[in-house]
Amino acid sequence: MTDTQPSPGSWPAYARLVIEQAIREDDPKTIKPPPSGSQPFGGAFVTLRMFGSLRGCMGTLDADQPLAEAVCYAAVNAAVHDPRFAPVTPAELPDVTIEVSVLSPPWPMGNLDDLELGKHGIIVRGGARRGLFLPQVATEYGFDKETFLTRCCGEKAGLKPDAWRDPTTEVLLFTTEVYSDAAQDA
Repeated sequence: MTDTQPSPGSWPAYARLVIEQAIREDDPKTIKPPPSGSQPFGGAFVTLRMFGSLRGCMGTLDADQPLAEAVCYAAVNAAVHDPRFAPVTPAELPDVTIEVSVLSPPWPMGNLDDLELGKHGIIVRGGARRGLFLPQVATEYGFDKETFLTRCCGEKAGLKPDAWRDPTTEVLLFTTEVYSDAAQDA
């Protein structure tokens, strides 16, 4: 571990330092993470935005690793390996806002009434295919419940858009704790 560390409890600051290391091709695991406690979690995602537009978003549902490792993995992948974008450059990084979403352990959705837009994220699984939308996706894009599920099935999981209605398709809900450095940049 190096002496470089974010302020305590600051997941976005930690993710930023990890990204800085990764885009310089240094080892991001040398950054000391903030204390994470022992709360169970269901994964972590890092969302990057530049001037309000999506610049990268990747994560992991591996809850068997420590939270700091999950955030490190998600940060590096969002910045360097998101296939939708070129890797973040050092020149861009000051203009990038970072949002870290820590997912709760997921649970099965019983019916459509269980889903609360803006509060719940969804994981859709059908066979070997899987897709995920964070809770904020529904509110950012103005999706209703059916559109949220349909778009996740079709766009994220590569399933038929109405696969969420199929009893063999698993739909899981989760909540998130979101940490963002957007407020400090405003």
